[in-house]
Formats: sequence, structure tokens, C-alpha cells
Amino acid sequence: MSFQEFVESLDLQDPPPLSNPLLVALWHDAKGDWSRAHTIAQDIDGSMACWIHAYLHRKEGDRSNAHYWYDRAGKNMPTDSLEQEWSNLVRALI
Repeated sequence: MSFQEFVESLDLQDPPPLSNPLLVALWHDAKGDWSRAHTIAQDIDGSMACWIHAYLHRKEGDRSNAHYWYDRAGKNMPTDSLEQEWSNLVRALI
């Protein structure tokens, strides 16, 4: 699946069949379901899951918690927009 196909899938009622649950989390986030995205991300180990977890807390406005998760992901808190970070996350996973 390409980035554009992933973005186009946001018009669907349900996520497309994706092998990576982290992409499913980002799909739900883009659809406005922060809680579902967070539940998926927090149950997965690894640096990408930590990065998504950090992004979600940044989006939530919990900068302290976001800093913790960015550290766990080995990243600095970005200064770009949330939309740009979402795109970067999706592109990193596709």
C-alpha cells in the first residue's frame, strides 16, 4: 500500500486490511479515534510504537508524557506540525 492509498482509505468506514497494527492505530487517529489509536500503540513494544505513543500524547497536549515516550523512541520532540509528524509516521511504516 502506498502513502496515497493509505490516505484515501480514510474515506472508508473501517480500516483496510493492514498487516501492521501500528498503521491501524494511525488510521484510527486520523479518523478522530484517539483512544483506539492509543490503546493499540500502548500494547506494542518497540521504538516505532513508542514514537506513535509519543505523537499521540503530543496531540493530546500531554507534553510531559510525550517527552517520556519520545525518549523511549530515541527521538526528540519534533517542532513540525502534528499533521507532518503523522505523515512521517505513516511513511516510516509503509
